[in-house]
Amino acid sequence: MNQRICLCLPTNRPCSATLTALHAEAAYAAGHFGADVQLLILDSSDARTRAEHARVAAGLHPVPGVTVHHLDEAAQRAFLRRTIGRAGLSAPDRLLRLMLPPAVSYGACTNRAFLLAAALGCRSLHRRDSDSAYQLHAGQPVFPVHHELPWLGRPAAEAMADGLHTDLDTALSARPVSLAGASFIGELSVDIAEVRRLDEGVYHDVVSLWAPGDWSEERKRHLVEESFTGAGTARFTGDRATLTVVDPMRVDMCNVALDRAVYERIPLPPATDTIGSDYFLLHLIHDAALPGILHNRHIENFHTPERRTDTGFPAYQRRFVKFLLSMLHFHHVYDRMAAEGAGLLDARHQARADRIVEFLRESTALDRTENVWRLDRVDTAYRKLGGRYATFADRLAAERDRLLDEAASDIEDYAYLVEVWPALIETARA
Repeated sequence: MNQRICLCLPTNRPCSATLTALHAEAAYAAGHFGADVQLLILDSSDARTRAEHARVAAGLHPVPGVTVHHLDEAAQRAFLRRTIGRAGLSAPDRLLRLMLPPAVSYGACTNRAFLLAAALGCRSLHRRDSDSAYQLHAGQPVFPVHHELPWLGRPAAEAMADGLHTDLDTALSARPVSLAGASFIGELSVDIAEVRRLDEGVYHDVVSLWAPGDWSEERKRHLVEESFTGAGTARFTGDRATLTVVDPMRVDMCNVALDRAVYERIPLPPATDTIGSDYFLLHLIHDAALPGILHNRHIENFHTPERRTDTGFPAYQRRFVKFLLSMLHFHHVYDRMAAEGAGLLDARHQARADRIVEFLRESTALDRTENVWRLDRVDTAYRKLGGRYATFADRLAAERDRLLDEAASDIEDYAYLVEVWPALIETARA
């Protein structure tokens, strides 16, 4: 039987060219690997944009082995209501809100993709973003699926035996390849390049706030230099792929594939208005020492102008600040996961949800002093920049208590979702 995969694009913006390019990648996967590709477009755009996307999707040239699914939020909500209802879980309204919140959530949109991939019987999920494009080499698009399909879900030993370049400890060779990914080239993944242009010192102060509070200045400086830069600007010239335990800093969620054994066990944090809320599984895979393939088919990143408009700017900056505040909790969880190591996995090399829930719940009891300090630092930095940054600082000051509360309640919501996730997945698969 052909390997059934889900190639997924969540979007809330016009991206007709990306849809056409994604369909070409799906055709490549079907033609070169014989994959059965379920091309899943999760569309949260406005009505006019959705209509245009529907027109593009309907006009895609039929390809053997590729099935296109274009779901607006009404269709997604209907699927979620059915699945949650059949699972018989308590607090169905809370669960529906976490899966399809009224605000932007990078984790929630990917969780919906995970659940739909399970319902479609897929063995892996391959995620792309609507504000990115494929590089070209010798006139041909450089598709990441080329490295994602061959080994996902198979024991690392098989990739080793086939001669794939590796730096993986042979003691891990029985574990499944759980991740394949690369990064991006082009603009910063977080739209804060203007801050750096205005004041390098302020940029350092703000970006360093996502480090643990007890890090040395040298470690923070190194983090700032690496943060949000992806693979830089050097373009693709030829393939490189390594079997390894993948460093989360080397992979971006616009260019990643996950084996179902990972995402059917643990969902992503469903936090709203928080950038970076979809990266948790990269850390889990790393800390559990599950093998992955790190390749160099980097995607080209660009920013849509919406984030710099009068309404888009404060909304995006708030997402950035919520990301900084979430780190108080996630650094605690990451430290606990790193210390746990192999204890994160059961006898079948699959993640233990009970341990993740325990670490998340611990983190909600942390003292908030460090986050108060983060807000103070952002306030000082943005007032120094002046203009609309100072105006945003005024808005931030009025929201301080709410933001501190949300940082903790987002984690509580995540712990709850991890607990009920297996029942949701089982129902979706049925």
